[in-house]
Amino acid sequence: MAGKWLSRLLGDKGERAAVRFLKQLGYSIIARQYRTDQGEIDVIALDGETVVFIEVKTRKSDAKGQPYEAVTLQKQKQLTRLAGIFLKKQQLLSQPARFDVISIVWGAGQSQPEIQHFQNAFSPSGEFQFYT
Repeated sequence: MAGKWLSRLLGDKGERAAVRFLKQLGYSIIARQYRTDQGEIDVIALDGETVVFIEVKTRKSDAKGQPYEAVTLQKQKQLTRLAGIFLKKQQLLSQPARFDVISIVWGAGQSQPEIQHFQNAFSPSGEFQFYT
C-alpha cells in the first residue's frame, strides 16, 4: 500500500513539473487530471489552436526503461477514447488535436527532473478516430 501511495506522490510531482514545462513553452493548460468513469487524462492543454492530450510518466530512474515506454497500445486506445469524450463534451470535435507524452526521470536528490517531451507521440487508435 505504501508503495502505491509513494508512486502517486511521485506522479503528482511529475505532473506539476510537466505543467510548468508546458507553460514555459507557451501552452495554455485547460485541465489537469481530467477524470471520467473510463479513466484519466493527465493534462489537457492548448498549443495554439490545437488541443493537446498529454500523458505524463514519471520514474525515479531509467533502470527499468524510459518512462515513455509505459505508454502501451492499450493506454493509447484508452487515451484516444477519453480524448473523444472530452472533445465531444466540450464541443471541440472540429478542433485539431494530438497526443503528446512527457517522460520524466526524477532521481532521489535531484532538484530538477530530466524531462523529455514527445509531440504527436502517437496517432489516435481504437474506436475513436480523429485527425490533427
